[in-house]
Amino acid sequence: MSCKVRLMEDGSLDEEPLTLKEIAYQKLCNNLDIISGYTESGQRTLNAGIVLTNEICDAFLENYQRFHRPLDDRVINLFSDTRRTSLKIVNLRYSTVSSLGLETLMRHKLFALSMWYCDKITVNSHHLLAHYGDSLRSLELGISSHLLQNAEPNEKEPVDFQLTCPHLRRLVLNGVVMHHRLQFAHLQDLSHLDLTSCVLANFSLEALVMLPNLHTLILFNVWPIANQLHAICCLRRLCTLDISISSSGNGHGTYDLPDQTLEMLMDNLRYLTHLDISGTNLAGNGVATKESTNTNTKAEQHFGPTDIPGLASRTQRPLQFLGLYHTAHWACKRHDIPALEVAGDANEQQILTAARYYHDRPVLLTRVLNDLYHLFRFENCKDIHTALDVVLCAMDRHLKFKHMQISGSATLFYIVKGRDRSKFGTLLRNHIIRTLLNGMEMHLTDDTMLRNGYLTLTQFHMPVDVLFEYERLIKILLHGVSKTEQEGFVQRIAIYLLNTLACQVDGRQKLFLGELGVVSTMLTLIKDRLTRSVFDDVMEVAWSTMWNVTDETAINCKRFLDGRGMEYFLKCLNTFPDRDELLRNMMGLLGNVAEVKWLRPKLMTQEFIEVFARLLDSLSDGIEVGHQSGRLANDNANHLRFQVSYNAAGVLAHIASDGADAWTIKSPTRQHVLERMVAAIQRWNIKSERNINYRSFEPILSLVRCYETPQCQHWAVWALANLTQVYPDKYCQLVEQENGIQILTELIEHESPYCEIKRIARLVIEQCDLGMERMVEG
Repeated sequence: MSCKVRLMEDGSLDEEPLTLKEIAYQKLCNNLDIISGYTESGQRTLNAGIVLTNEICDAFLENYQRFHRPLDDRVINLFSDTRRTSLKIVNLRYSTVSSLGLETLMRHKLFALSMWYCDKITVNSHHLLAHYGDSLRSLELGISSHLLQNAEPNEKEPVDFQLTCPHLRRLVLNGVVMHHRLQFAHLQDLSHLDLTSCVLANFSLEALVMLPNLHTLILFNVWPIANQLHAICCLRRLCTLDISISSSGNGHGTYDLPDQTLEMLMDNLRYLTHLDISGTNLAGNGVATKESTNTNTKAEQHFGPTDIPGLASRTQRPLQFLGLYHTAHWACKRHDIPALEVAGDANEQQILTAARYYHDRPVLLTRVLNDLYHLFRFENCKDIHTALDVVLCAMDRHLKFKHMQISGSATLFYIVKGRDRSKFGTLLRNHIIRTLLNGMEMHLTDDTMLRNGYLTLTQFHMPVDVLFEYERLIKILLHGVSKTEQEGFVQRIAIYLLNTLACQVDGRQKLFLGELGVVSTMLTLIKDRLTRSVFDDVMEVAWSTMWNVTDETAINCKRFLDGRGMEYFLKCLNTFPDRDELLRNMMGLLGNVAEVKWLRPKLMTQEFIEVFARLLDSLSDGIEVGHQSGRLANDNANHLRFQVSYNAAGVLAHIASDGADAWTIKSPTRQHVLERMVAAIQRWNIKSERNINYRSFEPILSLVRCYETPQCQHWAVWALANLTQVYPDKYCQLVEQENGIQILTELIEHESPYCEIKRIARLVIEQCDLGMERMVEG
């Protein structure tokens, strides 16, 4: 277990910050050029004069993987010189290290070696144990580590090997086929043996009887085992015994005489403190209650009452731990269980205990996470910080198990949902988000995983909470937008998140969005819906996303034009003429394009100018509706049409600001369009609210200086007046910061602008003066 999540004194949840040493390792892992260079073959090599102690080397490998960097042969080559580097404890997880890299590591005469999900290491390398195993005290070969087994899952032929590691104290094998000649008697120091999912075949556990120090034996998912029980009973010093099964299907875990079998184990293994019989029927079928009046058995009379007959001898000396998860007849729900700690699914405590004990059993752990999910969804979980730690630990440790990632992400959603964001510290929020992205990235083709991840991410504050993983999240969202079912839920929520991120980020991140193909992806979605004559929220949000991503980002505006964006604009206008939200979004986008001087000639066509001029009159096309709800709908429609009219005027103002020579069409004439633009401006309400977010007034202020075309100045000063009147706290300061007061003062003093322009300019200056007074008073 990671045990990273902490319940703080103020009631918030967070993780401990990195220590100074951990920060130093993180810096080193991200900047390997500090200590190394490259060979001609592309391998990392330690720089001359550098010597790394054992403490540094072990911690470096641990932290390199911790900070989510792929550990491969190139990095392992840093340790090729055993005179300048020293390794003792090596834990590999999700590593692409090959047999060659493993040999480099084992030449260090390791004390401990652990490998999980290292599928590049094959059985052809098992000779390395014979050559370098003499120093090993701990060997752990977890899932997908094929050093002693064939990679083909259906291959049951044993590999002929011997454990030439005479000083082993701890041995973990997973899924290994044990051949009958395998010797253990020489492993006199062995105290911990884990044979999870191993196939015993003709191998007898009697080979373990001569091990004087063996105190832990794990036989999880080893079946059949009934014929090995007498050998187990001879292991008198055992303190921990696990004979649990993950699934009771096909008769696995079913004993003919369960009560007697368990009683026999207890009579022979008197030092047992930890016992796991999950998935079996060894707990018997009796369900006694405290109020039961049944006649006590002789055992009960001697030892005390228990609902698990085979454990009657332990009622006065209860086990420290008892695994009863998914036992027959719901043993974990019984009252009198002689154990201090129980793994089961009867309540929150049992579920969390099961999750802690089964952290390296992904199939079983997935079921535990499902139980935890139901607990959060339908009941109430009190120990939230432990539950959160359990879920994050499970998802981090078993990234490739899709169903675990799905169960974990669903549980995360209910943990995060509805809780005060401030209750999650920054480090913990980052961990949750990073874990979700890891799972989504690994299982990118699974819609359920994407849906769970996207929904959980909506519970965070965008984009602030995800900026540290912004680029990776964008790639995952783009996949959800473009590669999932059209008009499906996953696509809709992905494009919603993408638009939210595009709306609230700076220019550098907008550039990145364009480079990743956001504009082309949105245009593809729009083309698809035009082909099918379908209007939906995806099309509407696609235009909104492009509106956001083109804001003050010229190259993205060019991408829009180069992608036949204007063609799709006209088709949408003709196919869906009554969709005011769509029209608003499209014109907002074209407003961004029109701000780019070198792109404006592409808008100078008779067809485009006529459309923009016609849209100036959008506000005058409103319909009258009598009843109250109709009036509300009409108000909303008029608000949207005002924004369309405003944006159309903005586009035309920027085009006209290039001067008469740049107006290369005969009809409509420049003067006629400018007159219509002024007429539209005079119809607008200066107090109208806006659905827009200006980060800079530079494009508008450039039009304030356009003395050759006062109509452009008219639109610009009206825009400033409207924004400072409706949103004074936000925009008065922006006018001040960008030297707007001086520019407006110069306009008022200039002879060219007509009186209405100067009147509106004075409104802006007066409003900004009031804003400054409010700030001083505040």
